[in-house]
Amino acid sequence: MQSYPEGAVALITGGASGIGAACSKLLSDNGVRTITADIAEGADERLDVTDPAAVGELRARIGKVDILINSAGIVGPSAPLVDVSLADWQRTFRINVEGTFLMCRAFVPGMAASGWGRIVNLASIAAKDGNPNQSAYSASKAAVIALTKSLGKEIATTGVLVNAVAPAAVESPMNAGTDPAILARSQSLTPMSRMGKSDEIAELIGWLSSTAVSYSTGAVYDASGGRATY
Repeated sequence: MQSYPEGAVALITGGASGIGAACSKLLSDNGVRTITADIAEGADERLDVTDPAAVGELRARIGKVDILINSAGIVGPSAPLVDVSLADWQRTFRINVEGTFLMCRAFVPGMAASGWGRIVNLASIAAKDGNPNQSAYSASKAAVIALTKSLGKEIATTGVLVNAVAPAAVESPMNAGTDPAILARSQSLTPMSRMGKSDEIAELIGWLSSTAVSYSTGAVYDASGGRATY
């Protein structure tokens, strides 16, 4: 079992399903009080991560958290860049990037004031490879990596660690509407020849959220079945 501070509280966006729900279960099983936030039914808190007022209201209502997992995200349009509408591009960035920014901005101060915290942002192998016909998703997840590296350096002496996980394609509701050809390409590039599972990604996130990690911040951890080359 992982080790977490006594009485630790974790906030997990996108926590109603997929990787977010798997993280909630893993942390709960290890004694952490979890709060899931999602626009979907079944979460503890109904939250649109792109709404600054809603994020601020949630922060005021639940107070400080010790662990923040930014799992809310969308795949966005699966089409050649020249066929992607500006509205679809912007929506992908609002959820994947601005949502992560707003959550970090709201909850980092409380963590830093207490002298301990763990933030794990969900990126993607697409941020490194650049998936064809997924320009908005690839670019937005690359932005999440850059945000993670920047914030990790900013607060490196506060006791708050900020890291990112970059999975390859995962069997989750987020990929339910993804073009099958894109998923097939991802699997063909993966030496393990299969998609990842949500609970496998949660294991890595759980470790990054624990007291076991103390000298890593602003880093990107791959969970790609061997696909990652750097």
